[in-house]
Amino acid sequence: MHERAGTPARPEDLIDLDELLAAYTGIVPDASAAEQRVVFGTSGHRGSALHASFNEAHIAAISAAIAEYRAAQGITGPLYIGADTHALSAPAQRTAIEVLLAAGVRVLAAAGEGDAAFVPTPALSHAILRYNRGRDDTDPGRADGIVVTPSHNPPSDGGFKYNPPHGGPAGSDATGWIADRANELLESGVEIARADDAAVRAVERFDFMGAYVDTLGEAIDLDAIRAAKVPLAVHPLGGASVAYWAAIRDRLGIELTVLGPGVDPRWGFMHLDWDGKIRMDPSSAHVMSTVDEHRGPFAIIAGNDADADRHGIVTADGLMNPNHYLAVAIDYLLAHRPDWSPEAGIGKTLVSSGIIDRVVAAQGRELLEVPVGFKWFVPGLADGSVVFGGEESAGASFLCFDGSAWSTDKDGILLALLAAEIQAVTGQSPSERYRELTARFGEPAYARVDAAATPEQKARLGALSPDDVTDTELAGDRITAILTEAPGNGAPIGGLKVQTEHAWFAARPSGTEDVMKIYAESFRGDEHLAEVQAAAQALVGRVLAD
Repeated sequence: MHERAGTPARPEDLIDLDELLAAYTGIVPDASAAEQRVVFGTSGHRGSALHASFNEAHIAAISAAIAEYRAAQGITGPLYIGADTHALSAPAQRTAIEVLLAAGVRVLAAAGEGDAAFVPTPALSHAILRYNRGRDDTDPGRADGIVVTPSHNPPSDGGFKYNPPHGGPAGSDATGWIADRANELLESGVEIARADDAAVRAVERFDFMGAYVDTLGEAIDLDAIRAAKVPLAVHPLGGASVAYWAAIRDRLGIELTVLGPGVDPRWGFMHLDWDGKIRMDPSSAHVMSTVDEHRGPFAIIAGNDADADRHGIVTADGLMNPNHYLAVAIDYLLAHRPDWSPEAGIGKTLVSSGIIDRVVAAQGRELLEVPVGFKWFVPGLADGSVVFGGEESAGASFLCFDGSAWSTDKDGILLALLAAEIQAVTGQSPSERYRELTARFGEPAYARVDAAATPEQKARLGALSPDDVTDTELAGDRITAILTEAPGNGAPIGGLKVQTEHAWFAARPSGTEDVMKIYAESFRGDEHLAEVQAAAQALVGRVLAD
């Protein structure tokens, strides 16, 4: 924990924008260096121009690869493109548009000016889904999209994410092909064709904000929110939702206060995260201390990250743990969406809280437990077989009232409005409703810790099988399940999960650091949680040593 975690940023914490933007075009990556190649993680390619990991050459190569990929897949419809408020997002979007236009792709960029030109991830997903309604998987005219965002990463970072026609994050088959082809282009040094200024200025425009805001009533009970006049505030944390929240207030007649100074690509108004970095993570208590001075008059303060795919919910009790809010949201929605199919399930990642399992079971629903990554919820949200998908890192989405798909990517705006709906309809805050859930199902203690792990240990952890674990007890309880594949879809989890009647832990290797992430939870209190964590590290240590 950094000594200044949760305190306001100082001038020395802020990035030099001129240096960063100059590095975007001035530094040419070395494709023979692993850290300078294109790598698609669970949320696209991310890096910093200062470290030769997110530069013009990367974006040109990725965009060219996407143009080739969509052609190979027979996708001839429009490609929607949007960017968040990170400093590198605008030049990266410009590069992508130049390459895509030169490749003959029909590109639709944001129609707005100023803050309205930024595009949240869920707005782009929503646009793709609406365009593709009535088009089956064989229709070549389907649309797809690109979101230029590193999500909640620090101001010096950039990110680039491809969303296929299903509207959600691309799967590993697509991202693997795109990354491989982009690296081939980088290695070859071939000059990639790009459109001129006149063509870029003439690019087609699309009203992402209108298409999103004007249809929110299909998924949220706006009448209830308006009638109850819930004291609501939203802090966009300087992200792409700034203009969207103003439009929600003004167009939809919602009484809400939009907090914060607006867009600042250096994020000088933020409070530092746990490690002393500026990071726009609304699920972090250190980050969300940015809103503390505003808490008095409001029943709920919601926050979003830079591309608005994550949410943070602050009530009179403070910032809610994302797991707690997911449980409340699921419990409420299943009782207040009568037209949803009773056969449809609830999706959660396997490192999300076990209280979700108990809530879902009490509602008589099927639980779909999948590996980490929102992409696993996309098929179910798209066809209606999953009505809600959520992950422990404060990302979730759910269906419209009629059971059709709203977004197949995470939607922090939607989940923030749901908190207001819950308050309006029930007269209780989400945190009050969570206390009722714990009275029924027990109160879990949950935590994640990082433990040192060599590259060899990380590789071994990611390749374990249940037979590698011979232990029969964990922290005094009999082990009931040992998992290396997710029970919801049989996909490898890239690590290990061990369960007992009262507790569980999951260990996964980090994709960027020499650590393994150990998630653990106990329904027997904090002391037992500590025992579970210690037993988990010992168990994993023994398995990796064999």
